[in-house]
Amino acid sequence: MILFEGVSKAFGSNQVLDGFSLEIPHGQTTVILGYSGSGKSVALKHIVGLLTPDEGRVVVDGSVVHELKRDELAELRRSIGYVFQFAALFDSMTVEENIRLGLARRDLSPAEIEERIVESLRLVELDDAGRLLPAELSGGMRKRVGIARAIALRPRYILYDEPTTGLDPVTAALIDHLMIRVRQESGATGVVVTHDMRSAYSVADRIAMLYDGAIRQAGSVEEIRATRDPVVRQFIEGRPNLPSATVSAPGPGVGP
Repeated sequence: MILFEGVSKAFGSNQVLDGFSLEIPHGQTTVILGYSGSGKSVALKHIVGLLTPDEGRVVVDGSVVHELKRDELAELRRSIGYVFQFAALFDSMTVEENIRLGLARRDLSPAEIEERIVESLRLVELDDAGRLLPAELSGGMRKRVGIARAIALRPRYILYDEPTTGLDPVTAALIDHLMIRVRQESGATGVVVTHDMRSAYSVADRIAMLYDGAIRQAGSVEEIRATRDPVVRQFIEGRPNLPSATVSAPGPGVGP
């Protein structure tokens, strides 16, 4: 389980997270929603120790991330796959070489490495793309290679940073399908940060809305769809110009 407990993080005078608390249960996909710049990716980076909270703590499988020693943090990261927003592939390497790079640091035989490469490409429906360079791939294919690289590690957790950003609706729907398929076939716990409501509704078991540095509301897809919180309602309906008088507090019976 991943647990955020009162996490606060500022960059200079910019308070990004402010008392952020959220429980991410095993075996489910939790989607963190929020406006661009709301701190969704900042929250993800705390899970793998790329950022340290100013206050509070992030606990993964009982370990406080920022208290881990270097070798302990490295071991934790071995259990986490990270799908970056722009895939973060090495342009000079083929698809196979990009996937092999992470596997080469594991105690695996060459045959096991090749098996994982083949299996991960099959899972994202890119069986014949192994010898291609990133420049020869579409944006959607690069995202799928990023997912393949993450699942080849056979992690307990997969973190997806804006996985459908910049994609056309058909390709975005394919990425959603692949995230669901990965969860079903691997059993990995998923954490997805996005501002794409269509994608959130498709892949989530639970949805949490990040607003003003903290979780405004968290619940099932059905609970978020039915919310009476004006801030969450505005976001999921894509409505501008929320009257300031309605922002201060959620409606009766709703909240984190």
